[in-house]
Amino acid sequence: MAARGNAGDRAAKRSASKVDKATEKKLEEKARAVAEARTTKGKKPSKHDERGAKKAAKSDKAAKGDEREAKKAKSARHEERARNSAGSPVDDKGRVAKTFYEKRIEKLSTELVKLQAWVKERGLRLLVLFEGRDAAGKGGVIKTISAPLNPRGCRVVALGTPTEREKSQWYFQRYVTHLPGAGEIVLFDRSWYNRAGVERVMGFCSDAEYEEFLDSCPAFERMLVRSGIVLVKYWFSVSDDEQEKRFRDRAENPAKRWKISPMDVEARARWVDFSRAKDAMFDRTDNSDAPWWVVEADDKRRARLNCIEHLLSQVSYEDVLPRDRLEFPPRQKDKGYKRPPREKQRFVPERY
Repeated sequence: MAARGNAGDRAAKRSASKVDKATEKKLEEKARAVAEARTTKGKKPSKHDERGAKKAAKSDKAAKGDEREAKKAKSARHEERARNSAGSPVDDKGRVAKTFYEKRIEKLSTELVKLQAWVKERGLRLLVLFEGRDAAGKGGVIKTISAPLNPRGCRVVALGTPTEREKSQWYFQRYVTHLPGAGEIVLFDRSWYNRAGVERVMGFCSDAEYEEFLDSCPAFERMLVRSGIVLVKYWFSVSDDEQEKRFRDRAENPAKRWKISPMDVEARARWVDFSRAKDAMFDRTDNSDAPWWVVEADDKRRARLNCIEHLLSQVSYEDVLPRDRLEFPPRQKDKGYKRPPREKQRFVPERY
């Protein structure tokens, strides 16, 4: 028994010795690394080190480039196989493929510029209304349409809550002041149809005011059309599942949180009431003079492409963009001009 005990002690000592040696080795490596760091601190790296670092960076960059190309190739192969009901390529989530979307949007942007030039030359008045549920994508398509256009001839109107004075006016009065003049395009991000939607569902108007609106709205729009205004009305339709997903995304993203108002939160709980209100609105205001056009908006990219294509088809325009070659005059010669000293000016810090 004693011999067995001595053997156990010797084994324990050997194990402890190994642990001590391993620990000692780690401490030595750490001390060596600290010493090397102190020695090389403040010294310029050798040319050999610089070449090695550059070579490594170049190799890393090439590897990242190969990875991007591989992803693009994979996406392209997927697009070749998968297409939606209209024949457009889609990504692995069933949305219109990004590469296809960007190319198509670039072409449509040029067409929008041509449309605006035609509207300006002919003195036309184009009025477009965008309605739909919260988070249906109205704001996105409005930004896409207005982005390539000259802001002096294209205005976006998004009115807030009416003031006490505006509440006492004829209902359409606050909207009339924003109608387009000759050569203008006006995009309404929600419009007078607030009365048939949020005001009706939330109880912000009386039954009598609601019925008066539905009776007078078609006549009001006929007057606009007879006056020469080109009126186009879009309703963006989104499923309840997709709307819920977008709400969750907005709630979790600080850059999008402002898009959710207390009214939106309350409206979310009244999905069926809004559906009934929309159906009643269509029944009373969808006519040949000013028809409603429904945009399926579960896929934002597809919705934007379809909406812009349709909008362009509503005006018979021609390409009147200038084709003459621009000739720039020579720059003015410097005759003793001296720039002020840089220290007398305030520059934005270059942090990027």
